[in-house]
Amino acid sequence: MLKERMTPEEIAHLTGYSRQTINKWVRKEGWQTSPRPGVQGGKARLVHVNEQVREFIRSAQRVAETPGIYSPHDSDLESLLLTLSKELTPSEQKQLMSLLLREGSPGYCFG
Repeated sequence: MLKERMTPEEIAHLTGYSRQTINKWVRKEGWQTSPRPGVQGGKARLVHVNEQVREFIRSAQRVAETPGIYSPHDSDLESLLLTLSKELTPSEQKQLMSLLLREGSPGYCFG
């Protein structure tokens, strides 16, 4: 449930965007704001949550929650092997090198 008025921090938390990005959109879209009580300096604002702001929050949440699609075919084999080799300990690197020299690439074929 959305409150009638929310801080940019609260909207940022809901949407996954930064507070600075929310403040930029508040200015760009002309969303109605009011001073935040109890904060000196006059820059702290509350965003009035009208239908336009609600729609923004709903659409931003959908974007933030879109699951990634994993496909092993999207991976670049060379970069995976380089990453693997960098993460191995020196002993593991030596064992892998020995295996590759002994078995060769046909040892990795599964078909």
